This record gives sequence, structure tokens and C-alpha cells, in this order.
Amino acid sequence: MAVYNGPRCKLCRREGVKMMLRGERCASEKCAMERRPFPPGQRTTKRRRTSTEYKTQLREKQKLRRIYGVLERQFERYYHIASKAEGVTGERLLQILELRLDNIIYRLGFAPSRSCARQLATHNHFTVNGKKANLPSYQVKAGDVIQVRENSKTIQTIHSALKNARDIPDWLSVDKVKLEGTVVRVPDRASMPVTVQEQLVVEHYSR
Repeated sequence: MAVYNGPRCKLCRREGVKMMLRGERCASEKCAMERRPFPPGQRTTKRRRTSTEYKTQLREKQKLRRIYGVLERQFERYYHIASKAEGVTGERLLQILELRLDNIIYRLGFAPSRSCARQLATHNHFTVNGKKANLPSYQVKAGDVIQVRENSKTIQTIHSALKNARDIPDWLSVDKVKLEGTVVRVPDRASMPVTVQEQLVVEHYSR
């Protein structure tokens, strides 16, 4: 399974927005966006090139891809699936990304970041409807129950993440005592707190 192992703070600086790629660090004063809120690389006094329509679409696509930690080939495959499904392509693409197992684990507050959630899922610390699920890209459905495995309930990372958990979206419910969460429904666009313009991503692939 291919993953990005480079410096994550540079990704936020490149896109000019906090993407919460490093969990609690992103909410502290150590966040690179707080200390160096400019793109990475050698600084120069040369005039920047004028932003084009293609560049704007590309940057939005890259931002969305990096938020969810998906590489280019897989992201393009998600787009083709969304384009063939019923409904608005951009919203359908976001739903596919939101319903990934690693993202659900992150949204439920069991992990401080999606990369940590991906690692926890890969190491067999979670089940879906009582069955082992160790693929971070596993597509969760409405009504599915995601639970921490019995032998994994003492993992400090999970408990620490729950203490500092963000607001849980209304399409999810979580039981912090049983360490389990439920997908109440498929999220609509208003319920997905992602600051991207997905229509620009659709336009990028429609060129």
C-alpha cells in the first residue's frame, strides 16, 4: 500500500490552509502554518506568475487529495466512480472520501489525524460489524458499526485522541465507553466539514 511519507507540514504551507495532517500539533503554536504562513521553497523577490484557471483547479484537487491522504491514482479512480454514480459528481466524490474507514476512525475521534487512523486500521485495531477490517480504504456504509477490538482498548493513542476529540458530525454517533461508533446515514454536502470547492476538482478532470 503506497503512502506519502514526506514532511506533512509542507503540504499545508503549499496549499495555504490547515489540513490537520499532524493532529494535536496543528492546533498548537508549533503548527508550521502559524510560524511560516507562506509556501515552502526558496523565497525570492521575483514577481509571482498570474494565477490561471488550470492552476486554481489543480490546487483545489491537490488540496482535497492531501486532506484525505490519497495518492493520485487512487484519487482519480474515486473520481471516475463518482462521475458514473447518480447525483452531483462533486458531492458524490466527497462522500466516497468521507466513508473511507480511516476517515471514519478520525471523524469519530479515535485518532488524532487521518494518517494515525490509517495506521491503526492497518494494524487490525478496529472491526466493522464485528468483522476484522484492516483496509484503510474500506468503504463504510450507513448502519455500519465501527468498534475498537477488545485487545486494543488499552491503546493510549485512542484514549488520548478521545479526550481531545473534535465535534462529531451529525451523521455519526459515538459511544466513548464502549469505544464504538455508528454511521447513522450517508453525509450530505452540508454535513461534510471540508473547505474545498469540489466543483473545481470536477472541472479539472473534465478538461
